Amino acid sequence: MATTLGPGVTIGVVGAGAMGAGIAQVAAQRGHPVVLADAAAPSIAKAQEGHAKAMAREVEKGRLTREEGDSVLARITYVSGVAEQELTRFAPCALVLEAIVEDLALKQGLFRALEQVLAPAAVLATNTSSLSVAAIAGACAQSERVVGIHFFNPAPVMPLVEIIPALATDAAVAAAARELMVRWGKLPVMASDTPGFIVNRIARPFYGEALRMLEEGIADCATIDWAMRSIGGFKMGPFELMDFIGNDVNYAVTRSVFEAMYFDPRYKPALTQRRLVESGWLGRKANRGYYDYRDGAVMPAPIEDAARGRMIVDRIIAMLINEAADAMHLRVASPADIELAMTKGVNYPKGLLAWGDTIGVGHVLKTLESLQADYGEDRYRPSPLLRRVAESGGRLLA
Repeated sequence: MATTLGPGVTIGVVGAGAMGAGIAQVAAQRGHPVVLADAAAPSIAKAQEGHAKAMAREVEKGRLTREEGDSVLARITYVSGVAEQELTRFAPCALVLEAIVEDLALKQGLFRALEQVLAPAAVLATNTSSLSVAAIAGACAQSERVVGIHFFNPAPVMPLVEIIPALATDAAVAAAARELMVRWGKLPVMASDTPGFIVNRIARPFYGEALRMLEEGIADCATIDWAMRSIGGFKMGPFELMDFIGNDVNYAVTRSVFEAMYFDPRYKPALTQRRLVESGWLGRKANRGYYDYRDGAVMPAPIEDAARGRMIVDRIIAMLINEAADAMHLRVASPADIELAMTKGVNYPKGLLAWGDTIGVGHVLKTLESLQADYGEDRYRPSPLLRRVAESGGRLLA
């Protein structure tokens, strides 16, 4: 398939939430005319206001002149609505990225409608974080032009982008998407079209194992977060991060990966998080989550016990390293891209494969085997690759 995603081509973005607005800003700052649409008029108004504030900050910090900031804003066309009439505004686009809700039927319907107005060589990209790119592409007459381009929030700041070719995606389309991300100053990694791709698959134990320990009473939220920050070196603990992401979003991704992986217990969601979502305790955006963010609320103090903290970190890190090893074993991505994805996509202090080599793959295996023996759950089964490397005395990264 002949496709061109060169400098200056028109970029379309459907969905003007935080992610879509951020992608539109990145494209406009890189010199592209941008068409940004959303079904909800308030979302468009909020995106336009956010872009104006972002450019004002860039000017204030001296990163752009006022004229440059005004030029960026002038390149964005805002469209309220995504009905047939509004979608015709995307006709000049060489690439349209969707950033709407994680609903397969809605995404498929949108792509079918966009195909009616786009040129045959135009590329359709989904920003899905956990749905099958193949399933989205399968709804299109030209499935070969559909590719996953998964940004991380906030898109103007986070460097990592996962490029996910579906089974039918033309190799030239995936290559063009990757090259475009490089020109946008991003760090693209190639991922296979498997549930959660790289980051959202490998990162599940960061949340899931923390929730398991909370449910068992091993430690409270504040102590687990303290351990992962102070001993593990993470910028945020799992409960802080889930409250920041939104428990509704985090739970939906976990549930999606769990179901898509045929209910593999390694990805099983936690009832605790489900109850928070059902109660509307979504995190910072709702002022209640694992922590209370309401005015006057007092944040709980951690129990700073070094031995308990090390046990918490060892348990979560062993699970994460095992996921990274299994992703390498199943060719979800290359070892280099796995390391890049976890350090640049979720700001882990070290690449997990290198971390396993540093602390010893044998130590990781013993930790998992001990947990598996204690719980009797397949949740803790070691990856075949991890076991082989441990038993041979080798390293995950050659």
